[in-house]
Amino acid sequence: MISPHRSTLVAVALAAGLAVATACGPRQVEVRTAPPVADTLGTPSVQLTNNLSQAVNVYVNVSGGTELFLRQVPANTVEKVPVNGVASGSTVTFKAVTVDGSRTYQSRSAALSPSFLWSVP
Repeated sequence: MISPHRSTLVAVALAAGLAVATACGPRQVEVRTAPPVADTLGTPSVQLTNNLSQAVNVYVNVSGGTELFLRQVPANTVEKVPVNGVASGSTVTFKAVTVDGSRTYQSRSAALSPSFLWSVP
């Protein structure tokens, strides 16, 4: 004869086995496409060559407007920095400030093109 505890144990083991079998069974999968990637082809940018031995914080100033922080560019690198929120053709100047604040560099005033080139220093 099977003891009541043993029958309870067998019932629990069977229930657990069914749960595992159900969990390991086939699942429904929903397949979707990835969300659309933002179009950056029309976004103007500045290609900054930082020839300094320290990083610089890069800003853009729209003529008659406010100064906007763009990004920090590491030492001795070339980086293409998008200029979001400023229309191509706008008259701008770029500013680079060393991370320690000891030196500031400013570009010439020019119309923002799709790819503006600038080197520091």
